[in-house]
Amino acid sequence: MSQKKRILLLATGGTIASRKSDNGLKPQITPEELLQYIPQAAQICEIEAVQLLNIDSSNMEPEHWKLMVHAIRENYERFDGFVIAHGTDTMAYTAAALSYMIQNTKKPVVITGAQKPIDLEITDAKSNLLDSFLYASDEKSQGVQIVFDGKVIAGTRAKKVRSKSYNAFSSIDYPCLAMIQDGNIMRYIPMLPYEQEVQFYEKLDESVFLMKLIPGIKPKVLGSIFENYDCIIVESFGVGGIPQSIADEFYRLCRKYPKKLVVMATQVAHEGSDMTVYEVGHDMKAYCRFLESYDMTLESVIAKVMWMLGNYDVTEADVEEIFYRNINYDVIFGRNRRCE
Repeated sequence: MSQKKRILLLATGGTIASRKSDNGLKPQITPEELLQYIPQAAQICEIEAVQLLNIDSSNMEPEHWKLMVHAIRENYERFDGFVIAHGTDTMAYTAAALSYMIQNTKKPVVITGAQKPIDLEITDAKSNLLDSFLYASDEKSQGVQIVFDGKVIAGTRAKKVRSKSYNAFSSIDYPCLAMIQDGNIMRYIPMLPYEQEVQFYEKLDESVFLMKLIPGIKPKVLGSIFENYDCIIVESFGVGGIPQSIADEFYRLCRKYPKKLVVMATQVAHEGSDMTVYEVGHDMKAYCRFLESYDMTLESVIAKVMWMLGNYDVTEADVEEIFYRNINYDVIFGRNRRCE
């Protein structure tokens, strides 16, 4: 009989570990208490637990991602896999960030949570947590994934699409890697073993601003944004472009700050950007040092830029090569349709 896998549970708070207080739900349940609600997990693997954080995930920040990476790095040789219990509101951001900060990991890093606290009679917390230990203990599992509502989603493809329902997360423009049902893992995407050794990154540059376009947006805020941030991600309409209401000022600032990085993304969840389609997209190439998100999720774009700026000198490095490098399924079609 094969020896049980050793899994480290990192608790960070979130709804899964919350109890009702006078002011609403508040993270209060310890990781040891979480495990008491799923005694079946002891039959699957050996578990140790650490209370790394105890926060509502709305308060999650890049510094907290660094804590997670550091904890996994320090314990990497001692354990066969890792499960992070996390709030759902920023789970997709954390999954994307850890995908860039922990690369080529042959040991699975699973992020999970729940829409209802684990101490309720009717809750998704028990099944999500149990599924996560099952997946983290499987020989074929590797990389950074979200396990939620029976789905296994690559860390860079996840997006929270429902605020209350149990099926809160979708895999955007890419199939789920696997499904888990009745204790069985049904894999849809074969995982090729990583050829390189695991790499940990604990540096991030938070000098990133997300500018969401709305109809009639005015240019008066642009100066402050360009002055204070190294990278401006433009969450544009449709396939991408700069509207006339801010175009003159936007391009003027691009020329004034030639070292600033501009990334064009889209507000549309599916099918990504393509700035070759309309004139408002073509104009960007003449004025800006910019990248295009293509089929990457917005969460992945934000996390990848923070990782890229934190670990590379973007004034000298080939930013296109780094940004369009496929990491944990984050870029599927973008490089093939990228315009030169």
